[in-house]
Amino acid sequence: MREQSLARLARDIDLGPLLQLGEGELKSGGWRRDSVLADALEALVAAAYLDGSTAALKAVCAHLFDAALADLPDPETLKDPKTRLQEWLQARNRPLPVYEVLAEAGPAHRRQFRVRARLADADSHGEARGNSRRTAEQQAAAALLAQLQQDSSDHA
Repeated sequence: MREQSLARLARDIDLGPLLQLGEGELKSGGWRRDSVLADALEALVAAAYLDGSTAALKAVCAHLFDAALADLPDPETLKDPKTRLQEWLQARNRPLPVYEVLAEAGPAHRRQFRVRARLADADSHGEARGNSRRTAEQQAAAALLAQLQQDSSDHA
C-alpha cells in the first residue's frame, strides 16, 4: 500500500498518540506525519506476525484492511478512456481508432483542440474539445466508447 493509505489507516485506529517518539519528533509533530504513521502501522503488522502467528497476522490485517479493501474503486474506472476503448475494441477483434485533430484555435498559451476518434470499420466516431490534444483525445475516446457500448446494448 502507499504511504498515504497506510497513514490514513493509522489515523483511523488513532495510532499516532500511542507512539513513543524522541523529543525532537514530538516537538515537530512527528506523530502526525504520514511517513511516521505509515512506518508505525507497518511495524504493528510485522509485530503481529513475529510475536503471534499467521492467524494473528490475518486477524490484524482483516481488522485494518477489510474496510479499505471493500471501498476500492472498480479497476475499470482507473483506466483512462483511450485504454478502455482500445481494450473494448480488441476484445471484439476490431481495429483501433484513428484520432484526428479537426481544429486548433486560440493563442499558444490557451490552445483549444477539437479531436475526432473514429473507427475505420464503421461509421462511428466521437468528438471532443480540450485545452490539450491529449485531453481532447481522451474525451473523444470516452464519447466513442459510450456510443459503442450503447449500440452494443441496443443490439443485445
